[in-house]
Amino acid sequence: MAHYAQINDSNIVTQVLVMDNDMEENEGEQACVDWLVKNVGGTWVKTSYNHKIRKQYAGIGMTYNAAKDIFISPQPYPSWSLDENSDWQPPTPRPDDDQPYLWDEENQGWVETE
Repeated sequence: MAHYAQINDSNIVTQVLVMDNDMEENEGEQACVDWLVKNVGGTWVKTSYNHKIRKQYAGIGMTYNAAKDIFISPQPYPSWSLDENSDWQPPTPRPDDDQPYLWDEENQGWVETE
């Protein structure tokens, strides 16, 4: 199945629809996009369930970065920032001791959980 993400004027994914592979295989990706625009409306970008294109599979609330041609997850916490790979990173690295941790935004640190 072919998957397409609808993005709004702010490049936020608002829905993801599945298209029949036959249309894409026989007529091409643009034919699927054209069909979606005509029948559903809006702007559509292909996404890959197995992460083969555009970094990761699109989900509602994600952002499409047209300059990098990738989908970016929503920012998990206000203090986190995107790295050079467009992955969200905390201001302090997570401890690497195989213990379970949760991020504490108020105290800007990791809290060990049971």
